[in-house]
Amino acid sequence: MRAFGAELIEFGTDFDEAKHEAARLAETRGLQLVPAFHNDLVKGVATYALELFRAVADLDVVYVPIGMGSGICGLITLRDLLGLTTEIVGVVAANAPAMALSFAEGRAVPTDTALTFADGMACREPNDAALPVICKGAARIIRVSEDQIAEAMRSYYHDTHNLAEGAGAAALAALQLEVDIMAGKRSAVILTGGNIDARDFADVLAGKRPLVAG
Repeated sequence: MRAFGAELIEFGTDFDEAKHEAARLAETRGLQLVPAFHNDLVKGVATYALELFRAVADLDVVYVPIGMGSGICGLITLRDLLGLTTEIVGVVAANAPAMALSFAEGRAVPTDTALTFADGMACREPNDAALPVICKGAARIIRVSEDQIAEAMRSYYHDTHNLAEGAGAAALAALQLEVDIMAGKRSAVILTGGNIDARDFADVLAGKRPLVAG
């Protein structure tokens, strides 16, 4: 980001602390804040949902990781617009369960920590705009452990030669947990990206999982 000329500020111990600092800086400097969840962002992310539903017919279930909620909200919206009956199953890290707790309670339930190496899901504060969509449209939310995430990352690499970050592999980890009840059904998993440091990925391939500070 610095190479492209951006001012890069590292702040706080996790995403939520950095998020609040970004909002403060935007206010004091008169900048435009680009939030982690926004209707325009959801529409953009939803294009992959449209591609998926057009490419694969009659899906029974789609597993999708949840960070701030743009991915799962895009899937739910496209599913409903297309009139499909596909179940949308959200996935969170067991060490960052805020959205799972909120889904169960039907209201925002923040947590004190989000100590997962799957930093795309390391969120302590559920988004107020995303939560109603998820509560209404998701079938369930599954929690996956750090070891289960790491195992799914290894599966992606060894079996398909795809590099998956922790959050990217979480959906596969959830499907692996439900493999018996999904037998005979058409299931899809969302692999969101490969944003992981080389050292951390080397640990995963060696049968370890990266350590999380906190």
